[in-house]
Amino acid sequence: MTTTGGPHGGPEVTPLRRNRDFMLLWGGSAVALVGSTASTVAYPLLILAVTGSAADAGLVGFVTLLPALLFQLPAGVLVDRWNRKRVMVWCDALRALGAASIVLALVLGELRLAHVMVVGFVEGTLTVLNGLASTAAVPNVVHRSQLSLALARNESRSRAATMVGTPLGGVLFGLGRAVPFVLEAFAYLVSLVTLLCIRKDFQVRRPARAAVPDGTGPVRSRRARITEQFGRMFEGLAWLWRRPFLRSAALLVAGSNMLFRALFLVVIVLLAEEGAGPASVGVLLGVAGACGMAGSLAAGWFCRRVPLNVLVIGANWVWALLMCVLFLGGGLWPAAVAYVAMWFVGPVWNVAVGSYQLATTPDALRGRVLSASSLLANGALPLGALAGGLLLEGLGVRAAAGVLTVWMVAMALAATVSGPVRRATTTAADAVPPDAPAVPDTPAPPPTEPAAVPVATPTAAAGPAATTVPEPR
Repeated sequence: MTTTGGPHGGPEVTPLRRNRDFMLLWGGSAVALVGSTASTVAYPLLILAVTGSAADAGLVGFVTLLPALLFQLPAGVLVDRWNRKRVMVWCDALRALGAASIVLALVLGELRLAHVMVVGFVEGTLTVLNGLASTAAVPNVVHRSQLSLALARNESRSRAATMVGTPLGGVLFGLGRAVPFVLEAFAYLVSLVTLLCIRKDFQVRRPARAAVPDGTGPVRSRRARITEQFGRMFEGLAWLWRRPFLRSAALLVAGSNMLFRALFLVVIVLLAEEGAGPASVGVLLGVAGACGMAGSLAAGWFCRRVPLNVLVIGANWVWALLMCVLFLGGGLWPAAVAYVAMWFVGPVWNVAVGSYQLATTPDALRGRVLSASSLLANGALPLGALAGGLLLEGLGVRAAAGVLTVWMVAMALAATVSGPVRRATTTAADAVPPDAPAVPDTPAPPPTEPAAVPVATPTAAAGPAATTVPEPR
């Protein structure tokens, strides 16, 4: 296999495009994302066609998203404790069965709302597990020097899958109610096959703990085991929260995500008041998605050259400036251009802080830290949607935009005066994993499932808090 020289004259590193295991993981996940995005669009269309109730469609959407809040922390424990590759294989297999059950019910004419809700809830739960396992596996599939580039590729993959899957879901539903779910089942099977073809392990091998007479080993009471597992759910959150930079970044991400979820609704109403029709809004969101794709492609460049403190503080000030343009610009075009430009910044933040967090998190804690950061970031989204509606209802669109502008300026000031953020002078690409060696070109022995995971000592500079991008959605 052709290789390139490693950084600073180090070992030779296989380019990502020739890294067979990474390309299999990337490609399989891309196909699965297209299928799941198409079905996400098809679900409300299906419920409206079957029951005619918008409330039922909203209920299905709610139960599908609910696992992301309920099971993030428990899923992190499982991803750290179980074989990650096996977890992903089972998730794909069960999600394929769920989609196939929808197809079968439609063919037989026996589809019920309860059936769709159960499948949506199960698929949502499996998606949480699969997503955490997939992200936690990346540092073990690529060389440490390529981590930010690999996450940039993943970011581009997610955005491309959304851009393709969203219209595809509507088109396929027009061909037949079952067609999007046939695609979804097939996509999960493709992802499953690619996982089975991957040779590398998805976690560092850790020896199982032997049983000891005092009961601290595997031979323990049921209550002790339950207590230990419950405590493990919060180890990732505690590890993240004890690091000043992680804590600061977590609060910034939560605040930004809440703001941008509110901004989405405000922008839609603002554009409507400026005379933009539904088709124009759709085109605007499409252009914004393309701008986000450009940001994800440029993220690797920023990760290699720009220190984290400049990225974090700069991103917030760019957003604040664009919010001022959106609020004070007056007219359709300034608001539209400012909103689209915001989408470029989000992926750069996401890749930079995400790769640094992954690199500085011990492999044994990676799933739990990812689940904790995802919970903090995603937990703010429902509050943002609620805040946007209340601001529009109580103040009107212009005043609501003004409040959000002040909010964003306050976020930028908070990032600027934050000591932990200002002291994060390293680049994301320079982060050194605390416990993971460079990935070998030969397969490692299969991992064993540990009975306990030690918490690593603090690193010199902690990584950022979340991998959920704080951006307009």
